[in-house]
Amino acid sequence: MPHIDNDMKLNFKHVLSRPNCSTLKSRSEVNLTRSFSFRNAKQKYTGILIIAANMDTVGTFEMAKFSLFTAVHKHYSLHQWQEFAGQNPDYLEYLAASSGTGSSDFEQTGTDPGSYSPAFISGKSLRARILIILSIWLPAQGQALLTLSKLEQILEAIPQVKYICLDVANGYSEHFVEFVKNVRKRFPQHTIMAGNVVTREMVEELILSGADIIKVGIGSGSVCTTWKKTGVGYPHLSAMMECADAAHGLKGHIISDGGCSCPGDVAKALGGGADLVMLGGMLAGHSESGGELIEREGKKYKLFYGMSSEMAMKKYAGGEAEYRTSEGKTVEVPFKGDVEHTIRDILGGIRSTCTSVGAAKLKKLSQRTTFIRVTQQVNPIFSDAR
Repeated sequence: MPHIDNDMKLNFKHVLSRPNCSTLKSRSEVNLTRSFSFRNAKQKYTGILIIAANMDTVGTFEMAKFSLFTAVHKHYSLHQWQEFAGQNPDYLEYLAASSGTGSSDFEQTGTDPGSYSPAFISGKSLRARILIILSIWLPAQGQALLTLSKLEQILEAIPQVKYICLDVANGYSEHFVEFVKNVRKRFPQHTIMAGNVVTREMVEELILSGADIIKVGIGSGSVCTTWKKTGVGYPHLSAMMECADAAHGLKGHIISDGGCSCPGDVAKALGGGADLVMLGGMLAGHSESGGELIEREGKKYKLFYGMSSEMAMKKYAGGEAEYRTSEGKTVEVPFKGDVEHTIRDILGGIRSTCTSVGAAKLKKLSQRTTFIRVTQQVNPIFSDAR
């Protein structure tokens, strides 16, 4: 029988952070860097807690040049990775190589494993030919091995990259759990991000399977239509807080992925227990962002779209398969110039939050945060003014 959970679940728009007494005299006293030691990889990270999302309109090499932690989108070729690494060795420390588990994550002649041409197969190594044969006769296991093979090529060619971002539409499949285990076995010292999920049980399973950081969020992204198309999801703030509690109990970490539309939302994510915050829409539309630049009536825009949108499927999968529907949309974002200005605005907002609640270090923000339920966030009288 269907079950209804009557507990109210919340998004960022439903709460504000209550101010607390503070000894801080200035926002400049707030330390926004944090240090983490990761459970399975045993690596350490020190830096700001914002990550550019692994979308091809956000997770670009150009974004990484700003020294922003970037989950580089999975559609770059090995050659492009090598070229970037050779020209920009100083930016490799905070890059994550992204991968899914499907056939599109392995360079091939078509989307169907059976479409590999003889010429393509003969040009591969013995190991690669074996993996291709496996993908044809054992689709689930074989495709996982193929994807791992592409990831291996990148990480072996560029050993300075120590982070892996494993991203799939359905983080609840047994296939994905097995894939995480395979990646952990192959890369025992790399820090693995995996997702997306929204419940504590799955957070625990992925951490115990080898992931260090769990990406939390389904349907809350600005260009995601999963809630509308499927009716499946979880209000983001509640999901993030529940998942953070589960992860921290196992000495794991979480990324809040989605739901942020302004600096205050980023501060709420960190105050609610997120260790890192992944941003897509807030970082779209910049010089460093991907997406086509459009000029219309003297104004500039950049295309921004979800990675399950019709546009993304046409670009990378030859179109929308008959058995699926688009779960993303395409929008034109007003051109914003350099991303540096947006990052400074976000960090300034977080500093103000920390000052208001009395957290001299970002580590203390969640300890000093109390959320209050609200019916309105802003005074709407001049809502159209910039």
